[in-house]
Amino acid sequence: MAAETTFQVSGLRCGGCVGRAQKALAAVPGVDLAEVNLATESARVAGTADAPTLAAALKTAGYPARTATAVFDIEGMSCASCVGRVEAALAAVPGVVSAEVNLADESARVVWLEGAATPTALTAAIAGSGYAARLREAARAESISVRKDREAAGLRRDLTVAAALTLPVFILEMGGHLIPGFHALIAGTIGHTASWWIQFVLTTAVLAGPGRRFFRHGVPALLRGAPDMNALVALGTSAAWAYSTLALLAPGLFPEGTRAVYFEAAAVICTLILLGRWLEARAKGRTGAAIEKLLQLAPDTAWVERDGTLREVPVDEIAVGDTVEVRPGGRVAVDGTVASGRSWVDESMITGEPVPVEKAPGATLTGGTVNGTGALRMQATAVGADTVLARIVAMVEAAQGAKLPIQALVDRVTAVFVPVVMGIAALTVVAWLILGPAPALPLALVAGVSVLIIACPCAMGLATPTSIMVGTGRAAELGVLFRKGDALQRLEGARVVALDKTGTLTEGRPALTTLDVRGDEAEVLAALAAVEASSEHPIARAVVAAAEARGLSMPAAQDFASVTGMGARATVDGRAVLIGADRFLTAEGIDLGDLSQAGGEIAARGETPLYAAIDGRAVAALGVSDPIKAGTPEAIAALHALGLKVAMITGDNAATAHAIARRLGIDHVTAEVLPEGKVAALTALRDAHGTLAFVGDGINDAPALAEADIGIAIGTGTDIAIEAADVVLMSGDLRGVTSAFAVSRATMRNIRQNLFWAFAYNVALIPVAAGLIYPVAGILLSPILAAGAMALSSVFVVTNALRLRRAAADRPARTPAAQAAPLAAPAE
Repeated sequence: MAAETTFQVSGLRCGGCVGRAQKALAAVPGVDLAEVNLATESARVAGTADAPTLAAALKTAGYPARTATAVFDIEGMSCASCVGRVEAALAAVPGVVSAEVNLADESARVVWLEGAATPTALTAAIAGSGYAARLREAARAESISVRKDREAAGLRRDLTVAAALTLPVFILEMGGHLIPGFHALIAGTIGHTASWWIQFVLTTAVLAGPGRRFFRHGVPALLRGAPDMNALVALGTSAAWAYSTLALLAPGLFPEGTRAVYFEAAAVICTLILLGRWLEARAKGRTGAAIEKLLQLAPDTAWVERDGTLREVPVDEIAVGDTVEVRPGGRVAVDGTVASGRSWVDESMITGEPVPVEKAPGATLTGGTVNGTGALRMQATAVGADTVLARIVAMVEAAQGAKLPIQALVDRVTAVFVPVVMGIAALTVVAWLILGPAPALPLALVAGVSVLIIACPCAMGLATPTSIMVGTGRAAELGVLFRKGDALQRLEGARVVALDKTGTLTEGRPALTTLDVRGDEAEVLAALAAVEASSEHPIARAVVAAAEARGLSMPAAQDFASVTGMGARATVDGRAVLIGADRFLTAEGIDLGDLSQAGGEIAARGETPLYAAIDGRAVAALGVSDPIKAGTPEAIAALHALGLKVAMITGDNAATAHAIARRLGIDHVTAEVLPEGKVAALTALRDAHGTLAFVGDGINDAPALAEADIGIAIGTGTDIAIEAADVVLMSGDLRGVTSAFAVSRATMRNIRQNLFWAFAYNVALIPVAAGLIYPVAGILLSPILAAGAMALSSVFVVTNALRLRRAAADRPARTPAAQAAPLAAPAE
């Protein structure tokens, strides 16, 4: 961090807060001065401590520094070395907490201390490292599709020119190897010297025209002491061109037998690498197809009521509270609630549910969904970045920009790769000059240029981010959102999947199916419904719905109290009424009597048993049934097919839980768990069986979702559960869990394939290019072949990543990592 920095701090309430925050900052090594201002809620720090350390100290003290985040589009990056330089430049900006650069997406996500840096300063820092950058616009479709099209068009144009200029050079120099007598024909007509002059002119045109991009980026990188892929190409082609030009213009400088030209090598290298860049640009343009599809869901304009009349306005101008008309067949522009009208809306593009949903006044509408045949008027409740669609896009983008732990090795290698290759090339030239056979000089040139050209840091840099980008995009198409990119890697290693019951395995809409009463049934049910009317629990609503269905009048309840995980109590018509689990009544000293047996029979049928007491006497056993979701049995079978064990953690009655587990084939059951006990249950499962994923949907699942190695939230659940999760399923269908596992495994397998190719390619071919097999086989790799191999290397990595767009959720691969130790059979 620079000598002095000022930034915003949150959580300051009084002078004591200021003192503690100031003390925390002063204790950081390298801080010379720390001043915290309560009025402005800011801190001024002088010294050498960096922003991440200061932010961590304040977070530990309980006064987190306020941070801002921005995404920048970057042009000109071509390899992992570029990524490292941009990240280093951003990290050097005072106040930057983190900077993650994505080569596949050509973007940088930067987090900085609010007040310590600005987007303008960050853009300038990126420009200072040699790359053009701009703050990403709201219309991201333009920045991706148009920019990619423009880049590919420019490369295609340069490739066409380069190929037209290179073809005569190649024919003149290499034609004799393909057509017998061709060299003699050239010698007898224009002569070899004239041929060389033609090659000189055309090759110079290739390097000065289409090949100028390599020198424009590569030479400044060399001068900064930070060479990249462009620098390698510039060095290789210029070495071949310079040697050939000297051989043409100053033949006396060369010993007898060493005069030769390699213009065709320089020209063909440039052309082949342009071909590779063009193919790569086209492929990379398709890696963001999933986000493009999501962005295209939102219409550009909508009909909004302004001053009593309907006007077609841009979606960006819609404000919360505006009345928006949704016409038949049209797309919903923003999130809102139906004010008038009825229709069926297709929400499949958001939730994955294929059946249209009926919408009536009061129902919620999601931007990007498609209206059916009815007309609707809605009131906007969320616009811009606050809509569900925008948050989905943001989640996908954040996951796509994440760096997985597997990337750490790549980062360490690519940080030194290009300088090491340049060193190997120099050693190769020296070794050939000293040890090589005559004529050593041209052989040394060929070997040195081949080493420079064949090395491919691009493939290593693209191996991970392109797979992540396509994989998370494919997951989004399947209704699976990875909120945290590293969840892709962690999910692959899961051995056990723990599931909540209500709302996850079941519909979450329980109904009263059994009522065994000792006394007047209507009177008892009315009293119980009076108590449950004050509760928000799904089971409580089932009791109330049953009373309403019978037309019962519910008396008023006083002194209502809910006992979490147990039940509820209240006073109804002067009588003390309790309803809840058997342990609730037992704790109150109430004997269940023969109702205990009735409850056991209820549980054996897979229903949830409840018990009720009035004035200290047990009066009823109730059975509440929550239907199993249609896709749950298939999902459990698919998880087993993946080699995973399935556990259920529920606060429900043990007998009920085991009955459901037997029906679904669940391996392990932990029942009658209070909400705070779910975390302990997960810890026990993890200790016994390794990495664990938990699937839940409710507020009381949030701690468990956060505790699990991978938390998977049902998207139809609460916002609190979703915020605590690593992965979100947009629909309530549990089969989305198998989709998440399928994408995770396919993506990680794809990443390993890419990394193996990238590393094996360089490890195997750099020694070959240096001439290691020449003493044995007499073969020296041509720079032209080296250029072809290098160009195809990056194309292979990107093309392989694009295969993830066809990743099938219904045919997940079984991997050895998923083989779990057997879980104990459910205890009856």
